Amino acid sequence: MLRTDFAYDLPPDLIAQEPRERGKSRMMVVHQDGIEHDSFANFPERLNAGDILVINDTRVIPARLFAKPKSGMSRPIEILLTRQLDGGAWEAWCKPAKRVKPGDELIFSEVLRARVLRKDEGTITLQFDGDIEEIERIGIPPLPPYIARETPRDEDRESYQTVYAAERGAIAAPTAGLHFTREILDRIAARGVDIVRITLHVGIGTFKPVKVDDVAQHQMDYERYEITADAASRLNAALDDKTTIIAVGTTSVRTLESAIRAGDGRFQSGSAETNIFITPGFQFRAVDKLLTNFHLPESTLLMLVSAFAGIGTIRRAYSEAISHRYFFYSYGDCMFLDERIR
Repeated sequence: MLRTDFAYDLPPDLIAQEPRERGKSRMMVVHQDGIEHDSFANFPERLNAGDILVINDTRVIPARLFAKPKSGMSRPIEILLTRQLDGGAWEAWCKPAKRVKPGDELIFSEVLRARVLRKDEGTITLQFDGDIEEIERIGIPPLPPYIARETPRDEDRESYQTVYAAERGAIAAPTAGLHFTREILDRIAARGVDIVRITLHVGIGTFKPVKVDDVAQHQMDYERYEITADAASRLNAALDDKTTIIAVGTTSVRTLESAIRAGDGRFQSGSAETNIFITPGFQFRAVDKLLTNFHLPESTLLMLVSAFAGIGTIRRAYSEAISHRYFFYSYGDCMFLDERIR
C-alpha cells in the first residue's frame, strides 16, 4: 500500500482558520451505501439508549515555550514539548537546535528553567527545575502550522481545548471533541447513552508525517494512554452485552484498540504507551462507530479512517465534502462514520 493512495487535492480556502461555533458545525454522516448532510447539533439523535460514547479527556498544555537567548544569539530559543517521559523529563523539538547541547541550561522565566539532558537527531530531552505551573502561564498553545497566526491569541487557549478536557499532557487537541458543548453532552446522557472517559495524550505520533512510499515501513511514535478500572469495567460490560461503542476521534480509537489487544480481547485498565498504526486491513475489535474531523492528505489519521470505513467510501466522502465546501482539519467540520467495514 502506497502513501500516494491517500493523496487528494484540497482548496486552501477550505482549511479552517477559525474554530467552528461549538455544537453548530456541519456534520457529514457516512454509511456504506450513502452520505447524508447534517448538523452536529443533531448528533445526540444519532445515538441510541444503551450506546457507549467514548471521549478522550486529555488536556492540551501550552507546549510552545521560549527560552532566553544564549550569549551571542539574537533571538530566543524556541521549544516545543512533544512527550513527557518517566521521572518528569520531556522530549522536545528545539529551534535553532544547533545552538543547544547537553548540559546547557535554558531559562524560561525567573521561576522556571530546564537542563538539557541529551540531544538526539531532531529532539532534545529536558529536565525542568522550578515552578512547573509556570508553563501554563507563559506557554503558547501549539496550534498546527496550517492555522496561520501572525501572533498568538489568548482565545486559542479555550477554543483549542475540549469542554471536558481534564488530564494535562497533550500537545494537540483531540479535535473531534471540539464540537461538543456541555448542553449536547447532557442531551446525549439524557438519551441513556453511557459516556466513558479515557485518556490519550496526543503527541507527535498522531501527526508525524509519512515520508516513506511503502506505508508498511512507517513507524509511529509512542503516546501515553490511560484507562481507569471503572472505564474498563463499563467497556467490558459493553462487549459482553454486544453494545455499540462509538469513539469520539481517532485518538479514542487508537486507545481502545490498543487496550483491547493488551487485554487479549478484554479492555485492560491502567497506564501504558502505544504506537499502534491502523491502516486498511486492520481488524477492529473495539470500535463500532466513529466521529472524526477531515484529515490531511497522506496522513496516518486519513489511513485510520480509511481502514474503518473503506478506502473507496472515504474517497467518495472527501470528494463530496470538498464539493459541498466543508471545512477541513483541526478547526473544521466533522463526519460521523455510522458503520465500519465488517
